[in-house]
Amino acid sequence: MDVKYDLTSYVRVLKMASTPSWQEFSQIAKIAGAGIFLVGLLGFVIFAIMSLLPGGV
Repeated sequence: MDVKYDLTSYVRVLKMASTPSWQEFSQIAKIAGAGIFLVGLLGFVIFAIMSLLPGGV
């Protein structure tokens, strides 16, 4: 593990990174929100199915 090489690569990545524009940020936020919503909906559907089955929760 070469600490000097690791730090150099971290600094290089930070120099290349930039703050996203508002349009990019809002698009990423919408996609992430849709993903969270779909995972929650899937969990709710599984819970509803398990509740309807005999011997369910």
